[in-house]
Amino acid sequence: MTETTQATEVVETMLDALRDRKVDTAVDLFDDGIVWHNVGLPKVRGRDRVGKYMTALAKPEWGFDVTIHNIAANGNIVLTERTDAIVYRRLRVDFWVCGTFELRDGKIAVWRDYGDVADISKGFAKGAFRALVSGNA
Repeated sequence: MTETTQATEVVETMLDALRDRKVDTAVDLFDDGIVWHNVGLPKVRGRDRVGKYMTALAKPEWGFDVTIHNIAANGNIVLTERTDAIVYRRLRVDFWVCGTFELRDGKIAVWRDYGDVADISKGFAKGAFRALVSGNA
């Protein structure tokens, strides 16, 4: 297995684990000093602190979904183009995200996501409309 193939598999496994509410599996793929940065928001540093956010998304009223549209790697750097969804009860907010993952010794050391505020707002409006009109997320 090449370094590039291994790097993409780590990222895909982590995102799949979050979707499947397997937080321990996801967190095990984080470097101890991970930096998680949703650009425009403060950085979250450290495996334990990032893990707390991931644990919150696995609570019964919350959820996370992901569809990877494109993934590419160059050595230990992985780029993703995806649609993420944050779910809260009946509200599902879908939005486009590009992510950069930097791996160190097979673990995710940096996770940086770039999203468009307008697209996130549009996703929220669509999700709220679906939840109100149909009673479904």
